[in-house]
Amino acid sequence: MRVLLKVAMDTEKANEAISNGTLPKLIEASMEQIKPEAAYFTSENGQRTAYIFFDMQDSSLMPVISEPFFMNLGAKITYTPVMNPEDLQKGLSQLGR
Repeated sequence: MRVLLKVAMDTEKANEAISNGTLPKLIEASMEQIKPEAAYFTSENGQRTAYIFFDMQDSSLMPVISEPFFMNLGAKITYTPVMNPEDLQKGLSQLGR
C-alpha cells in the first residue's frame, strides 16, 4: 500500500543530531531502507518535517521504519494511505458496479 510517512522532528533533538552529524546519516539510512517514490523536507508548525511517499509492503515494517525517528529525533510520526492518479482512477472506475 502506498503511504505518506510524515516525520515531525523535535527541534532540540534535531539540532543535536545536526551538530553531532547523525541527522544526515539517519536520513540516508532511512531512504535506503524505505526506497521512497518521493521525499520532501520542509518546516511545519516550527518543526523540521519530512514527507516520505513509499510503498509499504507489510504493516509489520512500521516499527522498523519509525523507531529510529522516535529514538533519535523525538519525532511525531503519522502514516496516511495515499493514492496516485492511477490508483484514484482505478478506484473511481469501480464505483457503481
